[in-house]
Amino acid sequence: MTVPFVLLVVGALAAAMTPRLLSRAAWPEREPVLALWVWQCVVAAVLLCCVLAMALSAAAASAAVRWHLFGFAPHGVVDAYGLPGYGRWAGSLAVLLACGGVWTAAMLTREVRGARARRRQRRAELLVRSPRLPGEEPPAGDRLVVLEGDRPDAWWLSGAQPQLVVTTAALRRLKGRQLDAVLAHEQGHVRARHDVLLHCAGALASGFPQVPVFAGFRDQVHRLIELAADDTASRRFGRLTTALALVELNEDRGVFGPCPTPLAELPRRVHRLLDPAPRLAPVRRAGLTATALLVPAVPVLIAFVPGLSALG
Repeated sequence: MTVPFVLLVVGALAAAMTPRLLSRAAWPEREPVLALWVWQCVVAAVLLCCVLAMALSAAAASAAVRWHLFGFAPHGVVDAYGLPGYGRWAGSLAVLLACGGVWTAAMLTREVRGARARRRQRRAELLVRSPRLPGEEPPAGDRLVVLEGDRPDAWWLSGAQPQLVVTTAALRRLKGRQLDAVLAHEQGHVRARHDVLLHCAGALASGFPQVPVFAGFRDQVHRLIELAADDTASRRFGRLTTALALVELNEDRGVFGPCPTPLAELPRRVHRLLDPAPRLAPVRRAGLTATALLVPAVPVLIAFVPGLSALG
């Protein structure tokens, strides 16, 4: 059994089994940041399996690639991989995986360009709703914009200079430290660069919609980043204050009514804040973090086992 085949089998098992395991687990809702870390490690492991399998298959099919890949390896390492015995399929597999890599890069490029276009459009709309006076220069570090509006709302615009936007209706409606909790929630998104996670998850799921781990990552990252931002706000201003702020901002949208809406996740978020489940024990959190970190190391270890055995 060749190393590329083992890598592809491991990657396929991780891609198929991880969404099922994480969807059945109860701890991700209690530890959203840790759950995001686990998802990222698994996705990285699947991508590493494909990249390493492509490299070894290309080395088996081409002497030039083999020289670049094993040029500085000690004597006997190349023979340990048995590259000439891979067969004619090695070149086809390398080309197929390379096409997958090019497609992934194209999807990421499309996602980034689309995000930039949407961001430019939203900033232009923001400038129309909040125009500057003739000759007025934008102040340095202008990170908060207040808009005149009858609907309470608050959001953030990602980019090189993230901006927090809040409407005057939200300022009138939010009481006490509720506004601070909402701003802390949005600042949590900015500091954690959740926009990068959203773009990567969206690109992978769009490019490979039949791969369960990519689709699951895209579906879960939206929910988990909101839970993580809720926790950021609640640690500073309290769970009750954060929950009341979410209710005040969204109760006029029919979110808490009997009919399902696109924002139906909000009642669960409010309930989670008001009736929180206990966090995992520190030992278990450390164990899950270390285990997730080892997942991307598995394909690297598989790829290096023949070479290490030859050196031994």
